[in-house]
Amino acid sequence: MGSITADDRLAAALTAIQDEVDSAFDAFLPVPQDTRARLIEAMRHAVIGGGKRVRPLLVVATAELFGVSRTAAVNAGCAVEAIHCYSLIHDDLPCMDDDDLRHGKPTVHKVFDEATAVLAGDSLHALAFDILTQPDTSNDPFVRAELVATLARASGHAGMAGGQMMDMMADTVAYDLQQVTRLQQLKTGALLAASVEMGAILGRIPAEGRAPLRAYARDIGLAFQIADDLLDVEGDEDAAGKALRKDEAQGKATFVTLMGTEPSREQARMLVEQAVRHLSGYGSEADILRSLARFIVERDR
Repeated sequence: MGSITADDRLAAALTAIQDEVDSAFDAFLPVPQDTRARLIEAMRHAVIGGGKRVRPLLVVATAELFGVSRTAAVNAGCAVEAIHCYSLIHDDLPCMDDDDLRHGKPTVHKVFDEATAVLAGDSLHALAFDILTQPDTSNDPFVRAELVATLARASGHAGMAGGQMMDMMADTVAYDLQQVTRLQQLKTGALLAASVEMGAILGRIPAEGRAPLRAYARDIGLAFQIADDLLDVEGDEDAAGKALRKDEAQGKATFVTLMGTEPSREQARMLVEQAVRHLSGYGSEADILRSLARFIVERDR
């Protein structure tokens, strides 16, 4: 019988977090016996049974470096995932990206309707902060406040939503590499960085002690988006579970259009190796974070 590899451990960690996040959302979102039921069913459609759960695993794997309880870390991971899923619901709407498929299943507005999809996104946004204020997430009010502040900054105009606005303007503005990098640091990187930061906050690590983890998160955030751009050009739609090659059709500048396919691939690999080096102060307890960095550029969806 062969030894367990880093890939095996990551696969087990991803399976475990997917199950834990699904179970947590199932508990957070019981369907009421009144006319709100359709809204909660739409929320459940968005958050249960889909996605890789990279963000919750980043929270949990970081928190575990510092001995944080699994329940607290999974809760905080669900808060990040609730924000991520709300953004996908809204991104998929006809007024935004107009997509019919997400994680291999019909998008929320296709299964329900546009108005319900808007409310489901709004409600998941609220749920994220509700989760972070629960005593199960932390019994320290200062920790809870910092978790809320971190996720709020990463979600709004200075983070994910601001990046989405920049992305929407990409149809009419010719972005250079620096601007595309900034766009992606906000749209994709901010929530990934918040996931790592929140794990450290749960571990009560002071801000000045988080520099290596912040550097790791910044590098994997860019690597993640470069990998996404490569997938959009080269990926298989069935494996990805969503429409591909939309950036090219819309004439948007991406890492791939600005740098070329092979230089982009090499840049992603370099960022991952750099991210791993930032974890050199940690031992085997950071192996899941190292494996996650590599998974980000090797994934097919």
